[in-house]
Amino acid sequence: MADIYEDLSKSVMTGDLTGAKRLTQEALDQGFKAKDVLDKGLLPGMAVVGQRFKTGEMFMPEVLFSAKTMHLAMEILKPLLVGSDAEGLGVMVIGTVEGDLHDIGKNLVAMMMEGSGFTVVDLGTNVKSQTFVDAVKQHKPNLVGMSALLTTTMPKMKETIDALKEAGLRNRVKVMIGGAPVTAEFMSRIGADGFGINAGAAVENAKKLVGK
Repeated sequence: MADIYEDLSKSVMTGDLTGAKRLTQEALDQGFKAKDVLDKGLLPGMAVVGQRFKTGEMFMPEVLFSAKTMHLAMEILKPLLVGSDAEGLGVMVIGTVEGDLHDIGKNLVAMMMEGSGFTVVDLGTNVKSQTFVDAVKQHKPNLVGMSALLTTTMPKMKETIDALKEAGLRNRVKVMIGGAPVTAEFMSRIGADGFGINAGAAVENAKKLVGK
């Protein structure tokens, strides 16, 4: 009854909260492995969502529902994945830089990253450079993601990269930046590794940066 994978994918794509929880539990009850439920059912659905968002076929409210659906299904799977060989795509520390309290875009990227298989450590908003550094020391992530919506807070991104260099951590992580005023040119200027024009693009770039 591998069709349950297709049904799971559809539940994520349509944001069917109750359906996703029910199907996830049914799959487990029928003996499907938690990792297979994730890799063959949930993640392919979220991949379609990311692609449709990137091309403008889906909009933020729909994507948020899909991400929430994925999150609810993952709550059932996580206890079974702990200690298994489901290492995921990597770990990302993410936050909105110091002086900026905007979080809608950052939250969407965080949810879609988690839905795509990353473990996400969300530091919230108004995050100081030292807080990013401390989080890298503690969580040993593959990626650091910084968001800014205000042009006045964009310099904090370079400040954080410099702080990572000073702490001897810069070569351990890939740094991604995003937000309405952020451009690829600015990314190159401050020495970041990746840039996402929207959440879908951010996930694609993140996968490339970690070699997936």
